[in-house]
Amino acid sequence: MNHLICALILTLSLGCGAALAADEAPKKESSPAQKAQQEKMKNCNKEAGEKDLKGDERKAFMKECLSAKAAAPQANQRDKMKTCNKEAGDKGLKGDERKAFMSDCLKN
Repeated sequence: MNHLICALILTLSLGCGAALAADEAPKKESSPAQKAQQEKMKNCNKEAGEKDLKGDERKAFMKECLSAKAAAPQANQRDKMKTCNKEAGDKGLKGDERKAFMSDCLKN
């Protein structure tokens, strides 16, 4: 009987140790897109809470809020493209030189 109890305790302690080791495994870093989505979710959730929305009303709000596109970054990218295009034209760049310039310009 004592052997059975000891075996049971040993089995449980080994199982718990393995579970703890699995929890300590390094976690994969979130991608920038995932981080942006998490931030968006946090902001939408906060806004829904401030409006005190519940049930279907909250679901509808969250769906709309999370699917909304951010207008500012698109406008910013459009302005950047316009500026880089003008600079490339002023410099008279063509072909691969223009592609390389545009790539560098749009990254900055």
